Amino acid sequence: MFANEDTIAAIASPPGAAIRGIVRISGPQTTRILQTICPSCDSIPTRASRIRTPIELGPPLGQVDASILLWPNERCYTGMPSAEIHLPGAAPILNAALERLLDHGARMAEPGEFTMRAFLAGRLDLTEAEAVLGVIDADDKRTLDTALRQLSGGLSGPLNQLRTELLNLLAHLEAGLDFVEEDIEFITQAELSSNIQRICHQIEAITEQMTSREAATGPPQVVLRGDPNAGKSSLINALSGQEIAIVSELAGTTRDCVERTIDCGGLAVRVIDTAGIEATDDAINQQAQRLGDRAHEEADLLLVCVDLTQTSLLPWQQTLRTAGADSGNRAAGRPMLFVGTKRDRCQTLPDWVDDDWVLTSSLTDQGIANLKSRIGDRLQTSDVAESSTISSTAVRCRETLAQATDALANAHQVIRDQLGEELVAAELRFALDAIGRVTGVVYTDDILDRIFSEFCIGK
Repeated sequence: MFANEDTIAAIASPPGAAIRGIVRISGPQTTRILQTICPSCDSIPTRASRIRTPIELGPPLGQVDASILLWPNERCYTGMPSAEIHLPGAAPILNAALERLLDHGARMAEPGEFTMRAFLAGRLDLTEAEAVLGVIDADDKRTLDTALRQLSGGLSGPLNQLRTELLNLLAHLEAGLDFVEEDIEFITQAELSSNIQRICHQIEAITEQMTSREAATGPPQVVLRGDPNAGKSSLINALSGQEIAIVSELAGTTRDCVERTIDCGGLAVRVIDTAGIEATDDAINQQAQRLGDRAHEEADLLLVCVDLTQTSLLPWQQTLRTAGADSGNRAAGRPMLFVGTKRDRCQTLPDWVDDDWVLTSSLTDQGIANLKSRIGDRLQTSDVAESSTISSTAVRCRETLAQATDALANAHQVIRDQLGEELVAAELRFALDAIGRVTGVVYTDDILDRIFSEFCIGK
């Protein structure tokens, strides 16, 4: 557990070359330490200020111009006096500034300690603190938007509202218990039962939304499926802009799954090329078919690649096309796109191609940009993009919210069986405790250590 009485410091900007860098400091000794390393700071403002001043970094760097953003009281992110020192982004300068802060009484911050202090000061709840890490780790617009929604209270807001409603129900229930001999009823059994059921259903809905993408790790998977020599390997090369798959007129050159993460309309996706679909007695080819089938089953989006020069759709292609027409371009519950390949070799389009197909030529790059855009659009509007919580929050909270819904279901059953309002109150307290553990109203040191140890130093 972190020591909150210390003054902590760390480099807050990411490593690597940059025009500017940031060194952060927070704690009771912040203003004293700043006066020590800033020769021109005779007095420190008593309210939030921006100070342009040289800071003394010692030999061989000497004085370096800096801009200090200062919060000299508790009205800041960490709830303690804090400052950010903005300097030229060269690593030796940032390291020297940090060393000066440490030499004059600060200690090196632990991973996540600044955000931990914000949580303990009540500036963030636990789900919002986790969202800070989600913003830092976001690798595309979708995951960034998810983290920002959670940071703005997209999860904690509804849960805190439900917790307030449960507290009100418990207050009415316990008030009735205090006046049981006077036969005063603050809430009817029917009202109590109805409200408990409603809150239970709302928590179940939040849990379902929270865990909709929990099983997935990394970017959405886009899987290329087609016959041997349908142009899948050329297509993944064109999509990635690199020669990552072997291309040959000889069918069956792809056996292992070849994959690459690419940007599709602002969304990072993992595109996977699989072996061509065929019946085979060869043991190696059979294993390649199994790998392709497994990728097919795990796909978030299926690209059905069809050679436009073939005379007709094959049975499996026709089956998927019919299924897609009946279910909004979905196969076995997952979205799919039909991609016509080798457009440069086809002068007249076959009659089985419709307006929803994406026509491509890996040789001329025709349709490649459009395919990337369609992939991004299809994934953004599918269930893949619907989760409103970052995955680490979903993993932590799933079991706890399940305990809350179980407690509420037990409370409802106690009311039906008329076993006594004391037992109903006990179940409501258990549900309140569970919801509190999600948002951080109730927490333990090991939970905080586990969450904040995942942060980088300086955040």
